Amino acid sequence: MKELLRTNDFVLISFVESLLRDAGIGAVVLDQNMSVLEGSLGVLPRRVLVPDDRYDQARRLMIDAELADELG
Repeated sequence: MKELLRTNDFVLISFVESLLRDAGIGAVVLDQNMSVLEGSLGVLPRRVLVPDDRYDQARRLMIDAELADELG
């Protein structure tokens, strides 16, 4: 798995998960439980990971969606 992005923006994570799901790319969001432990203050960013062999395709989707600035 390779990190695609790291953010505290829950809306962005949902949007990216939707983009990836529609493209048939499985994604994993890490550090969700850590944000609960920290009291949901948004201090610890969540990471979106994709399979190594789909990373380039996932990056292209992000760029096409004008989210290149969010890429890790």
